[in-house]
Amino acid sequence: MRIIRDYQFVEDADRGATVAIGNFDGVHLGHQSVIDLARDAAPDAPLGVLTFEPHPRVYFAPDAPPFQLMSQAARASRLEKLGVERLYELPFNAGLAGLSPEEFAERVICEGLGLNHVVVGAGFCFGRKRAGTAEDLAAYGREMGFGVTIAPLLARSEATVSSTAIRTALSEARPRDAAAMLGHWHRIEGPVIGGEQRGRELGYPTANMSIEGLHPPAFGVYAVLFSVLDGPHAGEYHGVASLGVRPMFGENRPNLETFVFDFSGDLYGASVSVALVEHLRGEETFDSLEALIAQMDADSAEARAILTAL
Repeated sequence: MRIIRDYQFVEDADRGATVAIGNFDGVHLGHQSVIDLARDAAPDAPLGVLTFEPHPRVYFAPDAPPFQLMSQAARASRLEKLGVERLYELPFNAGLAGLSPEEFAERVICEGLGLNHVVVGAGFCFGRKRAGTAEDLAAYGREMGFGVTIAPLLARSEATVSSTAIRTALSEARPRDAAAMLGHWHRIEGPVIGGEQRGRELGYPTANMSIEGLHPPAFGVYAVLFSVLDGPHAGEYHGVASLGVRPMFGENRPNLETFVFDFSGDLYGASVSVALVEHLRGEETFDSLEALIAQMDADSAEARAILTAL
């Protein structure tokens, strides 16, 4: 997959694509249906996605609480797995935010990227102050010579699939409901970082990851699928993870700590992906380290049983 980050300097080989436009946070089933429509609209054209970095909400409200479901790298990885050939990941800045809907259609879609066909969701808004609608984009397409398909909102059961609904499910400790809307397990991806080595002292060495910038799922203990993406230990494992602020030790920076079952080796610096499968319990404090270890033993046994049954 090629990643293009500037609409003003585009190689000829990257023009003429059919793209799905949106933020694609989570790359959920609704996003996947939009990508499928783009694939079907012009099977002979390169399949692309046009998105923005940072997310426009981050640009306009940088101090708002974290809300994103996945990092920039995780989104790119997921899109590539779906067969996307061109990722137009445009910097969202004052210049882009200031374009009127017509200017966006003309300068970015038509002249800059030279797109053949675009697909957007029914609720798509674009241009300065979100003034443009999906119907406006279709009208500009007719004038400027690019095709436009408007995708209907996707519903699963009686609920509309959306990043907001997925965040709610994760906040309410319902990772399986989130996965049903995503079409895949919700994953936290990134490098393994140094920790306090406390888990090792308790007999439970953990791989520690930051969740900075991401929407925090419900704190507590989870059964997880643990993927090592590179290095000598690359592969798939099962584990049990603690997500939160470790109240028993008085720490308050949220992170994710995973004890990987039946594993021995050094993971520091490795890129890993942790899928939240089931929430076992909330964060707790214990009267003693012995009580904590006993609970960790019970958590591990429960997680093993859940993961073995998948």
